[in-house]
Amino acid sequence: MKKIAFKTLGCRLNQYETDALASRFHTGSYEIVDYSEEADIYVINTCTVTNQSDQKSRQTINQARKINKEAVVVVTGCMANNYKQSLLETDNISYVVDNERKTSIYSIIESHFRGDAADPEGFDKDLFSYEAAYKTFHTRSMIKIQDGCDNFCTFCIIPKVRGRATSRPAEEIYQNIQEVLDYGFKEVVLTGVNIGRYEDKTINFEQLVENILNIPGDFRLRISSIEPDGFSDRFFELFTHPKLTPHLHLCLQSGSESVLLKMRRMYTAKQFGNMAMRLKSLYPDFNLTTDIIVGFPGETEEEFEQTVTMAKELAFSHIHTFKYSVRSGTRAERMPEQIPEKVKNYRSETIRLISEENKRNYIRQMIGKTQRLLVERIGTDGFARGYGENYIPIRLKAKNIQKNQFVDVVITGLHEGKEPSAIAEIIQL
Repeated sequence: MKKIAFKTLGCRLNQYETDALASRFHTGSYEIVDYSEEADIYVINTCTVTNQSDQKSRQTINQARKINKEAVVVVTGCMANNYKQSLLETDNISYVVDNERKTSIYSIIESHFRGDAADPEGFDKDLFSYEAAYKTFHTRSMIKIQDGCDNFCTFCIIPKVRGRATSRPAEEIYQNIQEVLDYGFKEVVLTGVNIGRYEDKTINFEQLVENILNIPGDFRLRISSIEPDGFSDRFFELFTHPKLTPHLHLCLQSGSESVLLKMRRMYTAKQFGNMAMRLKSLYPDFNLTTDIIVGFPGETEEEFEQTVTMAKELAFSHIHTFKYSVRSGTRAERMPEQIPEKVKNYRSETIRLISEENKRNYIRQMIGKTQRLLVERIGTDGFARGYGENYIPIRLKAKNIQKNQFVDVVITGLHEGKEPSAIAEIIQL
């Protein structure tokens, strides 16, 4: 039995695809081992959204060769699309597989060990033929519903490395979800590049979510990162359904109208604010998290302060902060007034501190309230950890509790660790 190790960098879409690949190799009688262990095959699912992502991807590729010089090293993901030729010329990489052929990695490896031709270019392009993942690295099961993007924001390379927006047939999605529920998963996370633009014949994103919520079973549904493209009343109403978690990762990027315009975002800061406030007025404990880019070309102190104000006022409980990174081939690459790294570092740290304080305040706000905890792991310290429906990180004294179990708890306090989390107690029936 050959050993295979996986490493995923970047988004939840990459995580979904790695989980599906790992399941396929497990079915094919490969032993899945940790990436730090010696393996016969290493698969690196890369990210290229920033220069830092590129650096991490290259370090991860080099790590594989240091562990086992004779191993087969497969590089896939967005970096494989963005730097394909240079990666092909690298001695320590066996195969470079673009996103469109990622589903073929199992067949490529099988061909390799049979001694047959294993040129990735000889395999068909297919974005959606991943098997339902039962052997995953997560308690939650991610479901890919869409790929690619048509927005062409001035800073973003995703349309180049993921292609134009394409939606997965709805019936395949329902089938995929039913399969993972049958495997025992209790939380389903919808993922893609721009999932709000989902469209399959007469079914749009809102209808798709509604149909999924009507699938029988004791599970909950979470919407992953989504663009604030202007939702209908029906979208807001969906959150009354008990299976849909009251949490959204709604991508802001900047609180400045002028910066959003230069970014070529499809909304204004005012529209974003109105969406956020409406969700919080309808559902007072609704949890909003977001992405923010600091140091976009020409961003002034005043424009940055507008982002700071919005981050505080909308009280995002987590902010994924990106320092603007020049991506070759984007419009922003040609913009004047590139911001010095020192300024970007300062602004990034400012947003990070706001994010931490927002998280603490949100958890404090939830003290005395109930959550349905999905246990993700049991630590050696005797505490169970996981997330409530509002995406609150929760720690609970583990007693007669198992992984992948729903537990009704009440939030009793704030735990100050490396990352703030909630302390909870089981509700005694």
